[in-house]
Amino acid sequence: MSAWTATARQAANLARFSSSKSTSASSSQAASLIHRRSLAGGGDHHGPPKVNFWEDPLSPSKWKEEHFVIVSVTGWGLLFYGGYKFFTGEKKDKKEEKVGEASH
Repeated sequence: MSAWTATARQAANLARFSSSKSTSASSSQAASLIHRRSLAGGGDHHGPPKVNFWEDPLSPSKWKEEHFVIVSVTGWGLLFYGGYKFFTGEKKDKKEEKVGEASH
């Protein structure tokens, strides 16, 4: 990345300070040295377009990757928490209930 930045700066400086050539020739030379990100954009996608999980909740294969991760981690968390609550349960002390009944 820094190599492209250095090349772009060099080309800009060459265009700016070059007084021996005409401005159109030096700027066209500088433009040819600057890297263009022609294939880096989101142009040609493969497969069907990805959607938000709330737009198509029954088709996880169409979801965006980050939405799939969020929903999956949330589901596993709820599963573990539900299992923990189910197997540990709420245990009440019978002594506290008897003390409460005697005070009435």
